[in-house]
Amino acid sequence: MKGICFDGKKAVYREDLPKPTPGEGESLVRVLMAAVCNTDKEILRGYRPDFKGVMGHEFVGVAEESSDAAIAGKRVVGELNAACGKCIYCRTGRPTHCSGRRVLGMHDKDGCFAEYMTIDTSLLHPVPEELPTEKAIYTEPLAAAFEIMTQVSLGQDKNIAVLGDGRLAYCVVQALRAEGHSVTVAGKHPEKLELFRPFAEVTLEREKEGYEVVIEATGSPSGILQALEMVRKKGTVVLKSTYAGEVSLPLSQVAVNEISIVGSRCGPFVPALNALASGKALFPEITLFAPKEYEQAFADTGFKAGFRFS
Repeated sequence: MKGICFDGKKAVYREDLPKPTPGEGESLVRVLMAAVCNTDKEILRGYRPDFKGVMGHEFVGVAEESSDAAIAGKRVVGELNAACGKCIYCRTGRPTHCSGRRVLGMHDKDGCFAEYMTIDTSLLHPVPEELPTEKAIYTEPLAAAFEIMTQVSLGQDKNIAVLGDGRLAYCVVQALRAEGHSVTVAGKHPEKLELFRPFAEVTLEREKEGYEVVIEATGSPSGILQALEMVRKKGTVVLKSTYAGEVSLPLSQVAVNEISIVGSRCGPFVPALNALASGKALFPEITLFAPKEYEQAFADTGFKAGFRFS
């Protein structure tokens, strides 16, 4: 089986991987398409030093073996976190923070950068027939953006800024747009900001009076510091970026200005699938590579790169 693995130091392409066998409660998925996330690149920089195995967590596949008749033989997308169902977080409705969770392509679970994968059946969602695979591939990152709406009250009167002009910021804007929110995108690359113009106001400068909600989506450690400068007193910063390394924060500023900082990552798949299928969320075409061209895929500077397996 062909696949791309992380050996603890670097990504390695292999053609001798054994085809996985689903365990109890799992389905066997034939991967049609998988996408490279910035988190995958951060793994190469040391974000998950304890992980070794098949990389990747964004995919569209076919559930070739499954006990769930609703998904057997159908195209599916899947969530990242397999929970134990027993710990304090599972018992209190926070399974994505399960103490013993396995995370697809990141922790104790092989991911989707291979011809076949296994995944907990409960994590799979059928792809609407009218939604092409090339668009469904954006489900996971868009779902993560929809998580913001489950965490923060975004009334129509709130002025909202998205800090960043890359893929992560674009996903956030599409989720907010699908829910009817107006947003300003603050970036530093005029050429990248052009992609946002049909969906949001764009700016290279900070609003002097600040914003009630600033969603940090730069993918850079410096983003949180910029967000703290942009948010109003008693406002909220939503932190979407994940990266290797640490950053020092001006905690006195946070306390004195009574700023709320909300971490945000994985989110609900159903609204993401609905937004993609209805056309409320729109994305550029993904650039696809053969698995053996993984180095080019990881280095690609286009909007989104990925692999076609079938």
